[in-house]
Amino acid sequence: MLADGSEPRSPKELLDFLHDRGLVSRTHEHPPVFTVEEAKALRGSLEGAHSKNLFVRDPKGVMWLVVALEDRPVDLRALAEQLGHKRFSFGSEDRLMRYLGVIAGAVTPFAVINDVTGAVRVALDEGLRHHSLWNFHPLDNGMTTAIAPSDMIRFLEAVDHPPRWVDMRASSG
Repeated sequence: MLADGSEPRSPKELLDFLHDRGLVSRTHEHPPVFTVEEAKALRGSLEGAHSKNLFVRDPKGVMWLVVALEDRPVDLRALAEQLGHKRFSFGSEDRLMRYLGVIAGAVTPFAVINDVTGAVRVALDEGLRHHSLWNFHPLDNGMTTAIAPSDMIRFLEAVDHPPRWVDMRASSG
């Protein structure tokens, strides 16, 4: 159950939301994956950028969904400073479900469709700008959805989560 008492949206509801707004996507089904390494082993020739998605919070409870290129090292302290915080820690699985409606392993920028309270902020790795296609789980880690960057930005804006771009190279160790 989400923070407002509602049920999380399903992958079908998410994909219908995209379609209804003219946002083009292509979804592939595969066995569930929980790590970047598992995803790399299963994706074959799936084109485009692949990411790791980090759900973090600061000591005051301010939450961020950080979307970084999959091979990008991330220094949480440097990232926190870049985003105006003292430090970050990973959000709990309970908090992840309560605000984004997904389990660990299925974290995705699409999950902000479930953040109806607007509690989670989104940060996108500047490195994503160099790719013409992005791939994310559509709320389920047994699927991958490819979407154009412009359509993902339109999605984030449509669900009132405009992203903040961050230079993840400045946050790598």
